[in-house]
Amino acid sequence: MANLYDETYERSIKDPEGFWGEVAEDCHWYKKWDKVLDDSNKPFYKWFVGGQINTCYNALDYHIENGLGNQDALIYDSPVTDTLRKYTYTELRDEVAKFAGALVDQGVKKGDRVIIYMPMIPEAVISMLGCARIGAIHSVVFGGFAAKELATRIDDAKPKVIVSASCGIEVKRVIPYKPLLDKAIELSSARPEKCIIYQRPMEEATMVSGRDLDWNDALAKARPQDCVVLEATDPLYILYTSGTTGQPKGVVRDNGGHVVALKWTMKAVYNVDQGDVYWAASDVGWVVGHSYIVYAPLFKGCTTILFEGKPVGTPDAGVFWRVISQHKVRSMFTAPTAFRAIKREDPRAELMKDYDLSEFKYLFLAGERSDPDTLQWAEKSLKVPVIDHWWQTETGWAIAANCEGLHHFPVKYGSPTKAAPGWDVRVVDPGCNELKPGEIGALVVKLPLPPGTLPTLWENDERYKESYLNEFPGYYKTADAGYIDDEKYIYVMSRTDDIINVAGHRLSTGAMEEVLSDHPDVAECAVLGVEDQLKGQIPVGFLVLNAGVSRDHSEIVKEVVQMIRDRIGPVAAFKTATVVKRLPKTRSGKILRGTIQKIADNKEFNIPATIDDPTILGEMEEALTGIGYAKARK
Repeated sequence: MANLYDETYERSIKDPEGFWGEVAEDCHWYKKWDKVLDDSNKPFYKWFVGGQINTCYNALDYHIENGLGNQDALIYDSPVTDTLRKYTYTELRDEVAKFAGALVDQGVKKGDRVIIYMPMIPEAVISMLGCARIGAIHSVVFGGFAAKELATRIDDAKPKVIVSASCGIEVKRVIPYKPLLDKAIELSSARPEKCIIYQRPMEEATMVSGRDLDWNDALAKARPQDCVVLEATDPLYILYTSGTTGQPKGVVRDNGGHVVALKWTMKAVYNVDQGDVYWAASDVGWVVGHSYIVYAPLFKGCTTILFEGKPVGTPDAGVFWRVISQHKVRSMFTAPTAFRAIKREDPRAELMKDYDLSEFKYLFLAGERSDPDTLQWAEKSLKVPVIDHWWQTETGWAIAANCEGLHHFPVKYGSPTKAAPGWDVRVVDPGCNELKPGEIGALVVKLPLPPGTLPTLWENDERYKESYLNEFPGYYKTADAGYIDDEKYIYVMSRTDDIINVAGHRLSTGAMEEVLSDHPDVAECAVLGVEDQLKGQIPVGFLVLNAGVSRDHSEIVKEVVQMIRDRIGPVAAFKTATVVKRLPKTRSGKILRGTIQKIADNKEFNIPATIDDPTILGEMEEALTGIGYAKARK
């Protein structure tokens, strides 16, 4: 018997215009669209052509007019500054309208770009919504990014104004932003006319006369601005993602399709309704922060949480439980790495016992592969469904998920369940031939992509085609590898460049990581392929152990090698692993596998701009030397 997911999915694929046109009726439009999907200029598809809309109106004003003005829109919870601040929909709208006025005072108008380089403070959200209110295109750059990386984004976006703060806070460390910003502007050729700087009490920034404005002064003089009427196809924001050339790619998001898709996902995917409290424990600098801290929860009329802290150390591994309990969070979204950190510090979840989590219904994980061990630990500890789902900066929302608002499917560990409605996911070989269930290949999506995804890259249509469309004509290339089983569950094994070739056998490092993470002493792990003269590549494992493990490391290594042999087989040629204190990661928690691989293979590498702590690369070099790679092979 068909369920709501099956019916919804089938309609979304067979009749995308009818399906999304119906969904769009739930949003506020100044003028209804002329055409739901314009495919007259393939592969550049456009959604809701002729429609007129405003993103900020849908996020704030719409709810105030429908009686939600006194409901909390935003809760700012900052354990690093011991601050808790709440904004109702009306209060947030008023702040946003004033900030929009401050931008207008600096000559910002529809289509101008504004770079936002901010920590996790309410002013970051206000800045984003303020841009959306007047049709300025915002480009949020993760706070604390290196000056050189910020400069490349300034030169690409050519902002009229940059909005920043005097500092960010990493656990107990204050990170001054203004020197980084000043250096980036110095390195840039497209220098902004003005900078608006929010001064935080922990660090006062030095202001540049004639260019820099104090946030409070700018808002004090500003007149509140109403929402500007925009075309559905007008850009809302640019978000840069790393490119293989070293030049970042500016992912563009439009206004109309973005409002429609994201508002719909709140119920369909996350099963939250107007008035529910929703928490995405991410950063506004990443796509999760755009989609699910700022925009989607506000489109739906939820209360969203802006959390300035870490899963451990602010003050301990119980902070997530405190936030969920205190604010009565219904649904939460974070990265698996956050739960691995909590599990490592508090393997028995003892700190959870101090909090009432009765209102909590769902945990969603994404951003990297969710290893079954971490997912099962979260399930056992929280006693709620733990949902792995798969998406990318480019897609803006989930490609695959257990869509809790439509139907709950049995969990298959290692799978983000099935394609979300609107996503026609296939598995193909290098010749673009579709593979059978269970066969590993490139995961691709049949065009057109659904609303809310990237229509192109900022001022670079050719690179958009080269990066995503040319390799598999008629499909969007996800650059992920995996398979679909005979029940249509999708398995994302690794990035396509993480499929290693061991003596002619194509093997997934992700599958090996899944096995290693099952070992009771292993908190997290990484497997990568290093060069081997005989076999081409061989897999090497890196293990981070749970807190308190005092067993002999060589015994643990022997055990994991045997586990790979038992579960994947001798064909994996997995014989080498080493214990490390920590793994090099981006600030968003993704393991820098490519960098580790270059160290192992003695290849030149640049220190990634997104790295959390560069000193860790020296530790990795030592660990690799200890097992016969890196320096030992020079």
